[in-house]
Amino acid sequence: MKKIALFISSLQKGGSERVMVNLAEYFQAKGYEVLLVTQYQREVEYEISSEIKRVYSEPEPAFVQGGRIHNFLVRFQTMRKIWKDFEPDVILSFIGKNNFMAIITALGLPVKVVSSVRGEPHMEYPGKNRQLANILFSLADGVVLQTEQSKDFFCHQVAKKAVVLPNPLNLQFLRERYTGEREPVIIAAGRLDENKNHAMLIHAFSKIANDFPKMRVVICGEGESRLELEKLIAEYGLQGRVELPGSVSDLPERLYKAAVFTLTSNTEGLPNSLMEAMALGVPCVSTDCPCGGPAMLIRNGENGLLVPVRDADALAEAFRKILSDSKFADKMSNGAYEITKELHPDKVNSEWEKYFLKLLKK
Repeated sequence: MKKIALFISSLQKGGSERVMVNLAEYFQAKGYEVLLVTQYQREVEYEISSEIKRVYSEPEPAFVQGGRIHNFLVRFQTMRKIWKDFEPDVILSFIGKNNFMAIITALGLPVKVVSSVRGEPHMEYPGKNRQLANILFSLADGVVLQTEQSKDFFCHQVAKKAVVLPNPLNLQFLRERYTGEREPVIIAAGRLDENKNHAMLIHAFSKIANDFPKMRVVICGEGESRLELEKLIAEYGLQGRVELPGSVSDLPERLYKAAVFTLTSNTEGLPNSLMEAMALGVPCVSTDCPCGGPAMLIRNGENGLLVPVRDADALAEAFRKILSDSKFADKMSNGAYEITKELHPDKVNSEWEKYFLKLLKK
């Protein structure tokens, strides 16, 4: 039986965490022995099968009370022991410095290490971390990126070995396309932070709210920008028209009959929320943000609409186009729904498996 270890900071609800859980469940169902390694446990996390073993790489607080070098060595030894005890054939790590730690702690061990960058590389590896990423990724056996555009960030040696593998759709979002009258709601989903730029959505909605008096905006997610967004809603007098329900467990149901889904991020990898909305056949509007994820999913005017980053006027006009033209909206819905053929979890997960098996033959 092959063994695969998956490493990420936590399983708190987010796009990267969801992909990792989906992969863990897939490999476990295929007969692999799966170990899920996280640094710590969050309060609100994705559930995993009891057949998947989970361990934590962060040492007990009493052991990391020394200086920076001491604490690093303790964390290094803890993680290296995890690899030695489990003896994985493949280690897959997600995001930022987790990738560095996986590569370093597995040096010299008989295991293939695959590092995956899940977002805009400039954000995951700013400043001097870019040089370090190039050095360490050169030592990795594999590198998985979200978009072709991401390869431009890395040196030739890393870009040459890197592959682009899509995210698998969550099964919860696979169902027949809704063809009835859609509910008057524009939905966004994602962490309430500066990068997701939900303020842009509120600005855009303020420009069309009077023309569509029954329309509401619902922004699902939680984060540090909540107070700022609540203040902006009040400034525009949109209380009762713009809702911030926090993290929700019924996103597929909320999305299914929605008039529009929108993603307003400044940067994204391959956004799961956009994929999932498209898979449900919801007309979608997204910023055409780096590192090119939305543009990989949306063919502008065919299966959704792309607007410039931070351009609330363009976003408002895109909303107006969909909300005022039911035939156009249905065309966007039907085109978006086709994504289920390309990103069905069986198809995508098997691509990840084939990639790992190919590495194991080297």
